Amino acid sequence: MSKQNKSIYLVPVMLCFFCMGFVDLVGIASNYVKEDLGLTDSVANIFPSLVFFWFLIFSVPTGMLMNKIGRKNTVLLSMVVTIISLFIPLFGNSFAVMLIAFSLLGIGNALMQTSINPLAMLIIGDKNLASTLTFGQFVKAIASFLAPYLAMWGATQAIPSFGLDWRVLFLIYFVVGTLGTLFLWITPITEEISGGKSSSFMDCLRLLGKPIVLLSFFAIMCHVGIDVGTNTTAPKLLMERVGMTLNEAAFATSLYFIFRTIGALTGSFFLRIMKTRIFFIFSVALMVISMILMFGGETKAMLYTAIALVGYGNSNIFSMAFSEALLSVPDKQNEVSGLMIMGLFGGTVFPLLMGFASDAVGQAGAVIVMAVGVIYLLTYIPRIKR
Repeated sequence: MSKQNKSIYLVPVMLCFFCMGFVDLVGIASNYVKEDLGLTDSVANIFPSLVFFWFLIFSVPTGMLMNKIGRKNTVLLSMVVTIISLFIPLFGNSFAVMLIAFSLLGIGNALMQTSINPLAMLIIGDKNLASTLTFGQFVKAIASFLAPYLAMWGATQAIPSFGLDWRVLFLIYFVVGTLGTLFLWITPITEEISGGKSSSFMDCLRLLGKPIVLLSFFAIMCHVGIDVGTNTTAPKLLMERVGMTLNEAAFATSLYFIFRTIGALTGSFFLRIMKTRIFFIFSVALMVISMILMFGGETKAMLYTAIALVGYGNSNIFSMAFSEALLSVPDKQNEVSGLMIMGLFGGTVFPLLMGFASDAVGQAGAVIVMAVGVIYLLTYIPRIKR
């Protein structure tokens, strides 16, 4: 495969990275569902928790599936499940409908996140893997920060857009997802498929016996826990401490993803010119400052600063931890990918704990839960060898 062809084949893969960002709509969507149905924080947080629960169930089997049907076909399957999940809410926003939609969104995203990184590696090779995956996270973040704006646009129209109010974002992402699926389908990508020689489930789990794989798994759990936690908690902080309405506070989610996008874009450059460990230390330092400001901040400026800092700081944690694990076991990349994506189960654990903590003592309790994840990332620094 020539270098020019590699660049061309990355285009549909990057569009799939954009579609992977659809999962982040769950943060703003859960806030609107909470308002529509009159739910408590702990009940509303079931939605983001449910989305990421499926990573625990499907990630490792998806790594095994890739060995049988190939990386591209696995990504295509994930895209089909994703667009189905986006189609369902167009018919209603009852509790049951949203549970089904978010479950399918989580399943599709588990399949996609497990298979798309190895597919990108198949095209680009080992060199500059961390920066390539970080650029993919930049593309993903574009979809993430657009979601709150699309929801606000639909919710604030005099005549609800297409009769869907805030759910118009599902329609828009459904159309984009369908186009992305077709684009990848017609793109020829050559890969070797091992057929029936896939590892067993226990073979995959045994890889957690390698310290760097296990510690990277926990790092990704903390990364996504902080990501989903900030996504859902940032608007609530502004509503609790500054007195904003939900539509006004929804900008906080976009602000987070704007800085995640900036972080991913600049990170793809910095990771080419400096050691991964140095950039990791810088990223976690920003997150430490953010947690302090979130916990004690009482003004809009302080809270916006905190949200921006955690957005930038958290933007590259996944790529750095993922590539560290993937390159440590080069002969088991599909299986390691499944294990790392299983770490996104942190998106289930953190919101549930944050929901109970915030119901008990306010949003400061939710911040404390996220701060525990940041403390773990500090302990991960010595494990980064590159």
